[in-house]
Amino acid sequence: MSATTNGATAGAPDAGFRATGSIVGEGEDVPTFESGGGDWSQIAEEAARLGEERIVVNMGPQHPSTHGVLRLMLEIDGETVTEARCGIGYLHTGIEKNMEYRTWSQGPTFCTRMDYLASFFQETAYCLAVERLLGIADEVPERATVIRVLMMELNRISSHLVALATGGNELGATTIMTQGFTAREEILKIFELVTGLRMNHAYVRPGGVVQDIPPGALDTVRESLGVMRGYIRQLEDLMLGNPIYKGRTVGVGYLSLSGCMALGITGPVLRSAGLPYDLRKADPYCGYETYDFDIPTSTDADSFSRTVLRIEECYQSMRIVEQCLERLQAMAPGPVMVADKKIAWPAQLAIGSDGMGNSLDHIKTIMGTSMEALIHHFKLVTEGFRVPAGQVFQAVEHPRGILGVHLVSDGGTRPYRAHFRDPSFNNLQAVSLMCEGGQVADVVVAVAALDPVLGGVDR
Repeated sequence: MSATTNGATAGAPDAGFRATGSIVGEGEDVPTFESGGGDWSQIAEEAARLGEERIVVNMGPQHPSTHGVLRLMLEIDGETVTEARCGIGYLHTGIEKNMEYRTWSQGPTFCTRMDYLASFFQETAYCLAVERLLGIADEVPERATVIRVLMMELNRISSHLVALATGGNELGATTIMTQGFTAREEILKIFELVTGLRMNHAYVRPGGVVQDIPPGALDTVRESLGVMRGYIRQLEDLMLGNPIYKGRTVGVGYLSLSGCMALGITGPVLRSAGLPYDLRKADPYCGYETYDFDIPTSTDADSFSRTVLRIEECYQSMRIVEQCLERLQAMAPGPVMVADKKIAWPAQLAIGSDGMGNSLDHIKTIMGTSMEALIHHFKLVTEGFRVPAGQVFQAVEHPRGILGVHLVSDGGTRPYRAHFRDPSFNNLQAVSLMCEGGQVADVVVAVAALDPVLGGVDR
């Protein structure tokens, strides 16, 4: 990525700096520096050799304003950022490689931990891809599909609340953080009620979901929506109506539509530049074409507009959640997993009186039905089901943009290759464009507006 600021040009293909003569203004000869690649120490040594007065600053990887373990390498001239580069890999978990050594059903347990703020999107994208390879996409029960949409949209709200809360906190507004996280707590309580866990759920499985929503959960979600609306209105007052917050964000972190298109930027950052592109509308999945909701956009393309869009997207997600509640209420109780027992992970499991394992009734059902049923159950859990050879790419609209999963099967019981296109990874490419030429204090604002989660970047 090339950018020119105060005579410094970044983006040459080779490592280090090269000084060349350049005529600027009325006969004034100033050096132009071109940098690209190379190790940070090489760049620092070359800058020192050239004798230019510049400061190289490391922000991170352990820093309270970098949304995770992100390293920002900044070159500054006074208070102006002349070059900004990202360093990633500090949170690498090897999740994609680990998935190649686990069965297809164990995949959600890994991918749910990548972007830990948007677990349900990774689980759903992965399972939709597996179902397409199996050829059972049309056999997934409607109830399971509606539950997937319900959980994803609640997850979208909770993710945006973290973006708003941490973004405000990094600007010194602690009240924004406390309000945002208090609102998110309402959603985490719902997740715990439905899946048993607040994060890293592994609730969505190939063929459906692990279990149906428990009795009374629909009423709980309705009550929580009212509470969340109150908190989000308070966030609007604290952020959108605050002249100090607006002064720190309006016009900061600007990224035009052409810049977004060139870098493959998606999600709220792309929509803040005016393009209403959302996979839920452009390429629907999970029946999103049957839900009524809008795609908010802006043309300001700055950090403030991304705040506005995330708040509006929370309201739109609430609209979808309300429609999911109506559909689940109107549905008769039914299965939440495909009927094929050679594929279907055991669902609706009852827990014993000790709170552990399965109830005696469930054990009697499995062991007493037939010897073949017991054998299939044993093979499914220990060995896993086989997926026909082939490959598939499935994408969903993640809170931070387009999340894609590419799965390759060689016909075995585990993926030959599993790769995820995480939106935070692509969006981080924009850091240099958004920060170079601006103030050091605005780097934090720009990164907060991108809302990267490094668990998804490094995976």
